[in-house]
Amino acid sequence: MTSVSGKIDPVVRRITSADIAEALGQGLRDFQAVPLYGLAFGALYAGGGMVILLSLTAFDMIYLAYPLAAGFALLGPFVAIGLYEVSRRREAGQPISMRGIWSTVKSRGEIGWMALVTVFFFVIWMSQVGFLLALLIGLKASFSNLREFITMALTTNEGVLFLAIGNAVGAALSLILFSLTVVSFPLLLDRDVDFVTAMVTSVRAVVTSPIPMIGWAVVIAVLLIVSALPYFLGLLVTLPVLGHATWHLYRRIVASDALS
Repeated sequence: MTSVSGKIDPVVRRITSADIAEALGQGLRDFQAVPLYGLAFGALYAGGGMVILLSLTAFDMIYLAYPLAAGFALLGPFVAIGLYEVSRRREAGQPISMRGIWSTVKSRGEIGWMALVTVFFFVIWMSQVGFLLALLIGLKASFSNLREFITMALTTNEGVLFLAIGNAVGAALSLILFSLTVVSFPLLLDRDVDFVTAMVTSVRAVVTSPIPMIGWAVVIAVLLIVSALPYFLGLLVTLPVLGHATWHLYRRIVASDALS
């Protein structure tokens, strides 16, 4: 089968839960081997979340902290690009430096298109949160603090409906974006393919091993959301371990060029 660029599509292999466990172990070892790079990218991700959180506080919109924490996880695959490159370089025995990482990422033009896809989903997520708030709670609704918003969400019919619909839509968006990106970003770093082929390959990977891959999606979502709750500080460790693990899982899913 050929891709839209006329090249042979990557070969996708079936994986099991054991592959995910081993990839997590490899990801942890990568982080332990070069922790400064993992901490740097984790700090970038956590710092971005903290800036947005402080902005919400400044504009008296702190009640959006929960949907923000959930939606912020959607940006993880894009932020973790540098971590994929660190793992790729370790695997290939190449020197690791921020300049080298940036040079490689910058040279992969198709990554920019994947970044737009990721940001687009984040915008949709936050937009539907605002729409549901206006529809169910009211355009003029305001909350002085996060606790007041949580109380409303858990003790009123409108709040429960908001949580139910919002979480359902969020889960659907997250699953779609996960399917499009779980293999895409590592593949674009590793090979000369277009971003459409990368997304199609990523979806094929999920369809080929649906239960393990959905399990991996749940692991990522839960760890990122929980790590984001204490002012995003848990992401300093969680993001790099998951990022490195994603690279190793990609290696298990997509056959090398020699086997394609």
